[in-house]
Amino acid sequence: MPRIPRFRSLPLRSRLAILTAAAVAVAVAACALACWFIVEKQLMDQLDESLSSPGNAAPAARSVLGDYGCLSRPRTDVDNGPLSFNPNHSSVLLVTENGTGCWVLGDEVLPVTAADLAVVRGDSPQSLQTVTTRDGTRMRVLTRPAQIEYPRQRTEQAAISVGRPLSEVTGPLNTLALILLAVSGIGVLGASAAGLGVARAGLKPVDRLTDTVEHVARTEDLNVRIPVEGRDEIARLSASFNAMTAALSSSRVLQQQLIADAGHELRTPLTSLRTNIELLERSELTGRELPPQDRRELMLSVKAQMGELAALIGDLQELSRPDAAHGGAPPQTVAFHEVVEAALERARRRTGPDLKITAELAPWYLRAEPSALERAVINLLDNAVKFSPPAGTVEVDLHGGELTVRDHGPGIPSEDLPHVFERFWRSASARSLPGSGLGLSIVARTVQQLGGTVALHPAQDGGTVAVVRLPGAQTPPPATPPGPPPGTPPTA
Repeated sequence: MPRIPRFRSLPLRSRLAILTAAAVAVAVAACALACWFIVEKQLMDQLDESLSSPGNAAPAARSVLGDYGCLSRPRTDVDNGPLSFNPNHSSVLLVTENGTGCWVLGDEVLPVTAADLAVVRGDSPQSLQTVTTRDGTRMRVLTRPAQIEYPRQRTEQAAISVGRPLSEVTGPLNTLALILLAVSGIGVLGASAAGLGVARAGLKPVDRLTDTVEHVARTEDLNVRIPVEGRDEIARLSASFNAMTAALSSSRVLQQQLIADAGHELRTPLTSLRTNIELLERSELTGRELPPQDRRELMLSVKAQMGELAALIGDLQELSRPDAAHGGAPPQTVAFHEVVEAALERARRRTGPDLKITAELAPWYLRAEPSALERAVINLLDNAVKFSPPAGTVEVDLHGGELTVRDHGPGIPSEDLPHVFERFWRSASARSLPGSGLGLSIVARTVQQLGGTVALHPAQDGGTVAVVRLPGAQTPPPATPPGPPPGTPPTA
């Protein structure tokens, strides 16, 4: 037996066609049922109305009782008697007081029911019911009271039951049901075909999107774009996909550029380290010891190159972290002025005695990761120290969440200012100085994560001013000094 596929496993256009056909089928079925019940009600009302006006029932009943007596079945010589004319195809029965049913008119003998006897006794004004004759014919019967007049001025209380075959209603209803069934089937088939066509036409953008996604997955070509037509959901989806592929392509380009720049920057200290180590190795192999001064300078060079290499690797690790600092300390309310003070202490230990660093710090609190914020401030200070003259001064100021770091160095040319925050970018005047060109990139990245801004611009009297603006946070409550332990006597 073939396995029937589940609905969710079907293609989207097939599911849309099935859902459309099902919706149309339900709507058509509801309309057909409503139409069928309305027509049934109308036909039954018409049939009941026709039963309430039999013009020849009472005279026919008197004629039968007077000429033939009470008949229990239809007469066989109706063509010779006065009751042969039956325009309404009705069946008439006379119900007497003793419960006997006398045939009056028609081809069917109606049964006498308890409702008919109630009408004869006067317990009910009339009776309208559906009965079944002896031969299985279903009849709609209306029974009303009547009086039968006999000769010698004698009357008898009776009832006249007038019935018509229920097939006058069921026949047209059956025909109507067949017509409605045929129309509904044609409508459902047409709706299925229309739904399939609409699904195919409406899902063409989705097909294009699917083909593009499969092409990208197969070839890793992120330069493919989907045409955006209109402003509907499909157009929004296409625009979002284009934006996603553009972002991925840009990220790939930046990644490749980062790898290339990192390889270039790593090559210099590694080459220098290799050269120095080869000199030391050659000295050991040949037995020619280097002069103490040269050996000391060589070891200092190796140490400096190792430090430069370690700093470069640390900067690369910092830049490789995602924008939301996963794995680091969660953001907390920190005192920005204390972070700057700690960074100043570290910067003063690195500089010589000739360089002076002055600072004016006002309290400021913000939400940040302390280690990342301190690293950004240290990078700013290192940049200012690196470009300051030997006997220069670095001025640091923090007021209202704005941190300024000014040096009195040669300054940055205006054409270089747009590039100072790019990774591995170094101006022509700074290429001879130590550094990897990643410090300001780390500063910009950290400040942007905290919702602030950073900029560099020339100072009025020479040098460069770095300005960092960071949004503040609620000031933490002052810590209350601990009181004496309970039970401690007061001191005089």
